Amino acid sequence: MSIKRIVVIGPESTGKSTLSQALAAAFDEPWVMEFARVYIERLERPYQYEDLLEIAKGQLREEDAKSKRAKKMLFIDTDLHVLKVWSEHKYGKTDPWIIGQIAQRKYDLYLLTDVDLPWEEDSQREHPQPEMRAYLFEQYHQLIKDSGVPYAIIKGKYDERFVNALRKVREMLA
Repeated sequence: MSIKRIVVIGPESTGKSTLSQALAAAFDEPWVMEFARVYIERLERPYQYEDLLEIAKGQLREEDAKSKRAKKMLFIDTDLHVLKVWSEHKYGKTDPWIIGQIAQRKYDLYLLTDVDLPWEEDSQREHPQPEMRAYLFEQYHQLIKDSGVPYAIIKGKYDERFVNALRKVREMLA
């Protein structure tokens, strides 16, 4: 039996990491943290377009490594759709390798986190403006709809998000 891959995706400061970790703990399964955070933290300069390809490769390495430890499910804090949106918005283009990997990688469920949580400042976050958060949410929403993969929009406070996400994961497993 192949493992189910559940991606938690959405704009910055919408609780993706918290939700991914909580779901993984609830099911006693591994989770893949967002590789971009680690990569950018280690850089001793501002990130550039070329860094996004390295981030994508690192994200998939982490995903592949953690999938070997999964029993039934793997929870993933963002996938390459995030890099596509990020790259298109900031640089007006996306590396063809990233586009190819998006087409090849298969996921079983997307949990799209809404922008209804208050913004939390973080040195790596770039778009606190409500209109930009809403715009990015719509970008992710459209990409996920176009993917054909089942998805749910996750709203509310952290505890509501967890309960709703848990329900969606259980529905997928049923």
